[in-house]
Amino acid sequence: MNIHEYQAKALLKSYGAPVAEGVAIFSADEAEAAAKSLPGPLYVVKSQIHAGGRGKGKFKELSADAKGGVRLAFSVDEAKAHAKEMLGNTLVTAQTGPAGKQVNRLYIEDGADIDRELYLSLLVDRSVGQIAFVVSTEGGMDIEAVAHDTPEKIVNVAINPEAGVTATDLAKLTSALKLESEAKADAEKLFPILYKAFVEKDMSLLEINPLIVMKNGRMRVLDAKVSFDGNALFRHDDIRALRDETEEDAKELEASKWDLAYVALDGNIGCMVNGAGLAMATMDIIKLYGKEPANFCDVGGGAGKEKVAAAFKIITADPKVEGILVNIFGGIMKCDVIAEGVVAAVQEVGLKVPLVVRLEGTNVELGKKILNESGLAITAADDLDDAAKKIVAAING
Repeated sequence: MNIHEYQAKALLKSYGAPVAEGVAIFSADEAEAAAKSLPGPLYVVKSQIHAGGRGKGKFKELSADAKGGVRLAFSVDEAKAHAKEMLGNTLVTAQTGPAGKQVNRLYIEDGADIDRELYLSLLVDRSVGQIAFVVSTEGGMDIEAVAHDTPEKIVNVAINPEAGVTATDLAKLTSALKLESEAKADAEKLFPILYKAFVEKDMSLLEINPLIVMKNGRMRVLDAKVSFDGNALFRHDDIRALRDETEEDAKELEASKWDLAYVALDGNIGCMVNGAGLAMATMDIIKLYGKEPANFCDVGGGAGKEKVAAAFKIITADPKVEGILVNIFGGIMKCDVIAEGVVAAVQEVGLKVPLVVRLEGTNVELGKKILNESGLAITAADDLDDAAKKIVAAING
């Protein structure tokens, strides 16, 4: 689960991280009061969407030379003007895709006198099974580009979970970032705070880009991107309350209500599979035969009729879907249960695109019998290769 920048900063501030004063607003009418509550005279007006590259983004509704989704204002009136222009419009960035995202909230923040911009993130380094700091002196830039062009400028420091952030770890980090004096002292306080927040709140990513050194020598968290482990949200009611459902794909949101592993993709063949490995193989073979999957959908090993029906409805609700491939290997999940769920869903929502079903495993003959006697236009397949060929042929034909 992702949260907005202003929410991430509030969370980090509660742990003691240095962040600027700021106010989130939801209408242009709130901009004047928000700006007046800040020290000024420089204000930063930031679009709050779940995507990076906001500063370089462009608004669909505005002229090509209009400013991006992060703007400086040198007066309260200018902050008001930015808010009026940005709210309600669609911001397109490198991460939103061409559709963009509508800006429904802004964050007006006190400006900073920047001397240096650094990069810092915490993530789970699966190669060592530990949380790691990833830092670079090249802050404010696309970290992927830095990794590609100058990988030596990125330093990775894994943290032993039993010891936590040690003096040795801090020395490596501050040295990598070339910090001295007040900035070094601030960093030695900040880095353990960030690690503590990451662990206690079950984060999957904490990215600060940039982490700045101001001209007075002090450090500040200038931007913050935080993602949480969805499997741990049950123990964090405060984090769940921060969820902005308008930023999420409607199909993925509905899938989460049914505990379905669903990810929307850009293809035209809807997939319903049980098991992540089988789902990946199904997507691969669809691409092998020249088409693209419209989704990743793993209904799990123990799904019932209602869950299967819900998954089918979510897939058919995608207007990009021109055909559906159901690929089930029945173990704990019996093939007759899958068949009943598919039939129930088709009877409820109708079938406007080709549907190919491949069943194998427990109660497979009963499952095929249910499908064959349903009276519905369902094409049976003998194996995965046969299923992929049939759904591709049905779309092409």
